[in-house]
Amino acid sequence: MKHSDCAPVIAYIGLGSNLAEPVVQIKSARIAIAAIPGVKELTFSGLYHSLPMGPKDQPDYVNAVMAIATGLLPMDLLRSLQAIENNQGRIRKGERWGARTLDLDILIYGDLIIDQPDLTVPHPGLAERSFVLYPLFEIAPLLLVPGKGAIADLISQCPLSGLKRLD
Repeated sequence: MKHSDCAPVIAYIGLGSNLAEPVVQIKSARIAIAAIPGVKELTFSGLYHSLPMGPKDQPDYVNAVMAIATGLLPMDLLRSLQAIENNQGRIRKGERWGARTLDLDILIYGDLIIDQPDLTVPHPGLAERSFVLYPLFEIAPLLLVPGKGAIADLISQCPLSGLKRLD
């Protein structure tokens, strides 16, 4: 893993699971992310229950968002997150929006806009997905999403779509 030479960047990670005890998967992933060298947890949203985006013949999801400070470069952070997904039993079948033990996405990485084959930041679906926007707004209500605007404006355009906060 490579560390950048600049000051730590604030990044936001989306977490989602709908297989193998989703709440346990999210909590385990939170611990694993915070244990990555060069990563420090800043805050963590509540857990949210959401309906599946893709095929409807799959269990509902549990989602959360984590804010971190990191000295890792974006691709190194991505590789670390993918290793956590794999360690928690994620199997990549190439099916879009299918059921999974764990999905970790870099939602925002500082003020960067990244468009590479393996990484797009801000996450391309961020502005339309209630299960990302609402937990993100919970932990960063004044956030400006690079290239998209204020999170408060984005959330005002995004219905809950069945999203419920778990207690």
